[in-house]
Amino acid sequence: MFERIRRLFGAAPAPVARVEADPRAMRNGWVRCANPQGLHRMSYTEWGDADNPRVLVCAHGLTRNGRDFDDFARALSSDYRIVCPDVAGRGRSTWLPNAALYQLPQYVGDMMVLLGRTGAEEVHWLGTSMGGLIGMIIAAQKDSPITRLVLNDVGPVVTATSLRRIGEYVGRAPRFANLAEAESYIRAVSAPFGPLSDAQWRHLTETSVRAVEGGLEMIYDPAIGDAFRLAPIVTDIDLWPIYESIRCPTLALRGAESDLLTAETFAAMGARGPRAQLHEFVGVGHAPMLMNAPQIEVVADFLLKAA
Repeated sequence: MFERIRRLFGAAPAPVARVEADPRAMRNGWVRCANPQGLHRMSYTEWGDADNPRVLVCAHGLTRNGRDFDDFARALSSDYRIVCPDVAGRGRSTWLPNAALYQLPQYVGDMMVLLGRTGAEEVHWLGTSMGGLIGMIIAAQKDSPITRLVLNDVGPVVTATSLRRIGEYVGRAPRFANLAEAESYIRAVSAPFGPLSDAQWRHLTETSVRAVEGGLEMIYDPAIGDAFRLAPIVTDIDLWPIYESIRCPTLALRGAESDLLTAETFAAMGARGPRAQLHEFVGVGHAPMLMNAPQIEVVADFLLKAA
């Protein structure tokens, strides 16, 4: 399996065009979800055999979208049916009618609709940052469908420092005259992702913007940033009771330079709750993008142990 991953990536990842040119590799779908003020659609991309009973959900970070997992999903599409949602307000999903609805309870409810769509009794879950928090909450419930969990650079303590940093740019992206301007911006605000190739940065840019009158804009609702600016963020968020309720095998990943998941919290995740298996990536902050073969292999090794 690892040799297949290396062949897929080689010295550099496959160009984005190869992903979109093969309709068998990626499919688009959506589910209708409820919010307190009406209904909205949550879109997703899907990879692999639609009849494969082994389902892996890949959930993205705060301002990202499901296309972040294209390289990862392509590498594991022979092993799983992989579903990569655009959380409400991001990507191709509907913007919510009220900024106050951009909260974890809404996201968890939406994901349960999506899991129902898959028809799977059990799923594996890979969540980056916000996507990991959603996975933690679901995995902590009794009768949870998540039987194997990967938390990518997120844990039971979310630092105030990282939240303040995120609040500086979320919802404040300018409009861009062209793709080059957009890529320059994304490279700047996403520098903690670590070293990526030019092709990888271009992929993240092309899947993060859309055309509007006069140029390009980010494909997320700027109102997502409102929660970060309504009140000063002075304390860390403590979610240890949720983490300690998780019973499924868990892998915790950390960018060695992360300001969201501290080294202290990361180490404690290996000793408390599900006693996660730990792996740290050097030269990366928040968050590892899992676009390169060495990072993908770490996750694949953990997930496929259950095969």
